[in-house]
Amino acid sequence: MREFFNLLAGKTSAVMGSYWAFLVALVIVVVWAMTGPIFQYSDTWQLVINTGTTIVTFLMVFLIQNTQNRDARAMHLKLDELIASVKNAHNEMIDIEHLSDEELERIATRYKQLRESYVNNVQGIAEDKAREVAQNTAKEVAQGTAHETARETAQKVVEDGKRVA
Repeated sequence: MREFFNLLAGKTSAVMGSYWAFLVALVIVVVWAMTGPIFQYSDTWQLVINTGTTIVTFLMVFLIQNTQNRDARAMHLKLDELIASVKNAHNEMIDIEHLSDEELERIATRYKQLRESYVNNVQGIAEDKAREVAQNTAKEVAQGTAHETARETAQKVVEDGKRVA
């Protein structure tokens, strides 16, 4: 019975979430609205649409919830597989969706602190690297200027030597 319901829920969710289902619902509402004058907008006429939409909504809640539960479960299992397969991953993170709210909050706080320490560490590394690049650039410019000055001086000496000779 459970397997039948899962199959029904999956197929119904796929169909009801389609473009065609929207068009059918739109046509039903338009036809209902057009019949208003025929039935003189009676209480029965209003009760038809109210009852129909209430029943459909009531049943769809269960179908959609079933589909979302299955999707969430599958996603958690995929994430658990990824965590288990990564060498340095924290395996205690597997199946944490079953922990209490307090335990989840503790884990969230731990990762927030870890993230903040990484941000500070990255900023420090970036500042160190920027300083290193600036120093290297300054050295290269200084060396380039020294080489250029030496070349110019050598050319002048050669030119002066040619004039003297």
